[in-house]
Amino acid sequence: MSNPVLVEVTRGDLVESRHRGAVIAVDGDGRTLFALGETEAPVFPRSACKAMQALPLVESGAADAYGFGARALALACASHSGEPEHVALASEMLAAAGRDVGALECGGHWSNDQSTLVEQARALEKPNALYNNCSGKHAGFICACCHSGKDPAGYVGYDHPIQREIRSVMVDLTGAVIGRDNCGIDGCSIPTYAVPLKGLAGGFAKMATGIGLDPLRADASKRLIDACMAEPFYVAGTKRACTRLMKTAPGRIFAKTGAEGVFCAAIPEQGIGIALKCEDGATRAAEAMVAATLARFFADEPEIQAALMAQANRPLRNWKGVHVGGVRVADAFGR
Repeated sequence: MSNPVLVEVTRGDLVESRHRGAVIAVDGDGRTLFALGETEAPVFPRSACKAMQALPLVESGAADAYGFGARALALACASHSGEPEHVALASEMLAAAGRDVGALECGGHWSNDQSTLVEQARALEKPNALYNNCSGKHAGFICACCHSGKDPAGYVGYDHPIQREIRSVMVDLTGAVIGRDNCGIDGCSIPTYAVPLKGLAGGFAKMATGIGLDPLRADASKRLIDACMAEPFYVAGTKRACTRLMKTAPGRIFAKTGAEGVFCAAIPEQGIGIALKCEDGATRAAEAMVAATLARFFADEPEIQAALMAQANRPLRNWKGVHVGGVRVADAFGR
């Protein structure tokens, strides 16, 4: 099955680029509510599944032991922009477990926020690992290890106890077979596993509803999803799609991007989980796809639906502010 064209980019009156992809929305029982493209094909979720990977932080009792509130839990699920607030909170999380930046094994990179990057270039020879977009997630891993009496050294390795626990979590939530055969290495050096979009969507529906989860995991899932919706800035950052989507309907939408055109989302009050992949890895197309998919489920609330569709179908302007074209989703998403 060939994935359909789901997003077009225009210049003037002509289509300049086309993006193929697949998307699926399911309920807590795994029933398909909406689907386009090949949703059974395995994809690497990359950072889109960070909320799943953060479950050991809560389930181990580490989050409570270290006094982590919604912002810290959101950062543990984040691909943050490396803005000052993100960096400071990641450092505080490590300090709670008696660790510092030297414990991080994710590597360092420059901030994704332009104004922060300019200040970094003025003040730093190079950024440390706290600026890595995954530093909150890694701080969560380290805290879970320290609280449980496990040595965090080498925590990014396939055979480390925290990674074995994450594999178990992923199997429980997605129903996929996970092991070395479908394992890759993510940008932050931890293992990442290729699973079907349907399984990813089902996993987030489970997290949103608690259906099929034991009480401890259901409670931990709710805490993480609620934290992200309460503190969307700490999930991403200034002008980022995840933050913008969650602010569109505060406390009602969870959204999380992943590299290479992956996006996952949930609408907890409706028990819906969503997962999608832009085939060519384009972020702009994945952002349009997730906004349009979410909009389908707010048909009874025209203002929210219109705000989401405005993010799915948006104008493109050049550096002078001249309108040169646009991004638009396929008619299959609805208008």
